[in-house]
Amino acid sequence: MPQPTTPDAPTEFVAKRVYDPADSADGYRVLIDRLWPRGVSKERARLDEWAKELAPSDELRRWFGHLPERFPEFARRYITELDANPGLPDRIGEWRTRPKVTLLYGARDHEHNEVVVLLGLIRSRLAD
Repeated sequence: MPQPTTPDAPTEFVAKRVYDPADSADGYRVLIDRLWPRGVSKERARLDEWAKELAPSDELRRWFGHLPERFPEFARRYITELDANPGLPDRIGEWRTRPKVTLLYGARDHEHNEVVVLLGLIRSRLAD
């Protein structure tokens, strides 16, 4: 069982592709996607949580289509969705009780995906 974090040891939040091998150093593993990743078994994913309610809406996901040129607008719209999600503050609070949280995504693009946006939002809120 993970040890709670202390003020001296804040939670480390990181991103990782769900297709990459799971590692004990990942800490608490959370999939941020509405769709289960194709070809990944539950055993291989080794998830602690599947937070599909924090993933972009189907409409936004389809509009984005993982086109890098749409990423700035995707990020803006996704942050609007996250801000409207009443469960997000509690979820972040729960994650902060863990030493490390790895947010997982299925996209091939490491720079233009929902977890990049969510991590930015979490980090900015924790810095306030």
